[in-house]
Amino acid sequence: MPESGGSRAQRAHIPTSGTGPGADADLATGADGHPAVPHGDAGALSVDPAAPQATAPAGIPGAPAALPAPAAKAARRTGLLVTLVLGGLTALPPLSMDMYLPALPAVTDSLSAPAATIQLTLTACLAGMALGQLVVGPMSDRWGRRTPLLLGMVVYVLATALCALAPTAGLLIGFRLLQGLAGAAGIVIARAVVRDLYDGVEMARFFSTLMLISGAAPIVAPLIGGQVMRFTDWRGIFVVLTAVGVVLTLVVWKWLHETLPPAARHTGGVTDALRTMRGLLADRVFTGYMVAGGLAFAVLFAYISASPFVVQEIYGASPQTFSLLFGLNSIGLIAVGQINGKLLVGRFRLDKVLGFGLAVIVLAAVALLLMTTGVFGEVGLVPVAAGLFVLMSAMGLAMPNTNAQALMRTKHAAGSASALLGTSSFLIGAVASPLVGIAGEDTAVPMAVVQVVCAVAAVGCFLFLCRPWQRAGREAGGL
Repeated sequence: MPESGGSRAQRAHIPTSGTGPGADADLATGADGHPAVPHGDAGALSVDPAAPQATAPAGIPGAPAALPAPAAKAARRTGLLVTLVLGGLTALPPLSMDMYLPALPAVTDSLSAPAATIQLTLTACLAGMALGQLVVGPMSDRWGRRTPLLLGMVVYVLATALCALAPTAGLLIGFRLLQGLAGAAGIVIARAVVRDLYDGVEMARFFSTLMLISGAAPIVAPLIGGQVMRFTDWRGIFVVLTAVGVVLTLVVWKWLHETLPPAARHTGGVTDALRTMRGLLADRVFTGYMVAGGLAFAVLFAYISASPFVVQEIYGASPQTFSLLFGLNSIGLIAVGQINGKLLVGRFRLDKVLGFGLAVIVLAAVALLLMTTGVFGEVGLVPVAAGLFVLMSAMGLAMPNTNAQALMRTKHAAGSASALLGTSSFLIGAVASPLVGIAGEDTAVPMAVVQVVCAVAAVGCFLFLCRPWQRAGREAGGL
């Protein structure tokens, strides 16, 4: 993870000289029109406040900050730890969803329930994750990040343990809903903590780092679930998830310190939280990034929902080939996300990188539509797989940068903003994903149509709501 100049306490004593060559022009001004200051290393804000703080050598105005070697090593270690903790919180929901997938037939037999009923256990968990963010986000703005997160993790552990003991399908659905509601705390608060610790370029880079961890989770989760099923039944998967939740709860309790100071917290109740969310939605630019990110997520949901049928049923690939292609596409998304964070962010304006990513998604979706409708004649699996790979890889440019740009406008309500971002993505994706099967399992055209419509709509929101050229013009004119 790239290092920047130390903690907030350190920056209060250390004169800075800007972000250096290639700095992102979006940092010229903040959402409130004041000069934006990049935040420093995450770990520096998470260490014990009583620890000694290093300052720059006195008498060198504008000199770059230089931490003593022991302090720099401690900051790197703590920063890495915070990265792993937040990555674990972000990866827990996909682990909860995807580790369970290989067990669905076994659950159907064990509980003597129809397959459609058992599918509701997935829907309940997904719905809980979407709705839970609306509750936990405002809570974290009022009481801080740490208390709601620990409460959510404890409830997650209890709900997951109850899933392992569920005697009926109805109870399993209820426990999965509770599991999703509690697991939402990790998603929403992880994003809010990133907003507390970072700004501008560094925030976009950190989101790309989180994508490396959370992107790997859907790849390994079904493999882990399959291996667990070799030694035990489906209940053993929930036992493993319970153990993971316990470990992550202990790690959060031990090492993730509070990142939202009391002075920055909201003191109102539900009415104040609703007023805050209404104010966020009234911000045209924030809403533009939120909806654009949600529509890009819907393109991803459409791929996840339809690709097993498209690749295996329509193009005749084996389950092993599908697993290989799914893994390659996930690796492409992760790799481009890292290119975004390590190479592009800081050299180009975030809006330029985001616009390029959305444009590539549109082109790939259009190419898939043309191939699936027969415009290019009879095409095989290879061209379709290539189109899906390009589309998935471009997500590595779109998703972290929409989150970063939206959260940069919400310094004083990061929890509520994170809740809106997460809930909108889940809800838009949940609406779009069933549409891919509207014409049955024998055609890939609905998948491509949904992807084209959502991708074009995302570009429209980005252009007409965010209006990136206006901010670029103001920054170029020094306003």
